[in-house]
Amino acid sequence: QVQLVESGGGLVQAGGSLRLSCAASGRTFSSYTMGWFRQAPGKEREFAASISRSAGSTIYADSVKGRFTISRDNAKNTVYLQMNSLKPEDTAVYYCAATRLVLVQRVAGQYDYWGQGTQVTVSS
Repeated sequence: QVQLVESGGGLVQAGGSLRLSCAASGRTFSSYTMGWFRQAPGKEREFAASISRSAGSTIYADSVKGRFTISRDNAKNTVYLQMNSLKPEDTAVYYCAATRLVLVQRVAGQYDYWGQGTQVTVSS
């Protein structure tokens, strides 16, 4: 089992940047494919990005491609989401998630563990 704790959210103006972090407990972090999802008020949770165990593969939602970058540091048990050129429509609670599946995953139901989320608010 793994426990996930997100940090780095906050209030930023449109066009600005934030870096989210997700720290994982346990000694098996490198055996998990990781993902970032987000949920805006009144909307369903949606996929943002995913990264494979060794960081050799990444995928992004079209809405964030070219602006967000997912990365991980297995020595620090941490996955990151660098968010640049933020837009008001990026406002949401951002969640990190972990799955033992080998391939990167877009579907929330494929993830086994979730963090509590961190709020990102982008003002216009």
